[in-house]
Amino acid sequence: MVNLPRDRMDQVVKRFEMLEAQMSAGPAPDAYVRMASEYAEIQDMVAKVRALRLAEHEQADLEAMLSDKGTDAEMRALAEGELPEVEDRIEALQKDIQILLLPRDAADDKNAILEIRAGTGGDEAALFAGDLFRMYERYAAERGWRFETAS
Repeated sequence: MVNLPRDRMDQVVKRFEMLEAQMSAGPAPDAYVRMASEYAEIQDMVAKVRALRLAEHEQADLEAMLSDKGTDAEMRALAEGELPEVEDRIEALQKDIQILLLPRDAADDKNAILEIRAGTGGDEAALFAGDLFRMYERYAAERGWRFETAS
């Protein structure tokens, strides 16, 4: 189980809610653009934090149901079957949130130049360079990145 900084997650959720309120108040266009940019940047993290909290609540309810002696056998069986799924979902969400909490690199939004040369090896090296070029071209297209061939 991943140990997440709960206070940092709370701060992100509060900032998200504050941005929602400020954006709905109708700020100046330049301020709105700044807020919308930050809002879009943290929106995915907030959705995952909320899903994590919901899953943790669901896990607590299932565990309470299992520990209650008055729970009938059918409900107990359902809870036992559902608990591993919820625990797996919590683990996946925690990993996703941990990645989203990492500080952004300044180079993340910058362009990259990639040079592919055939090098030594004759025709086989040229064929490999061509395959490598097409692989990177498809990868960039999948990600929605702009791809330009310089020469």
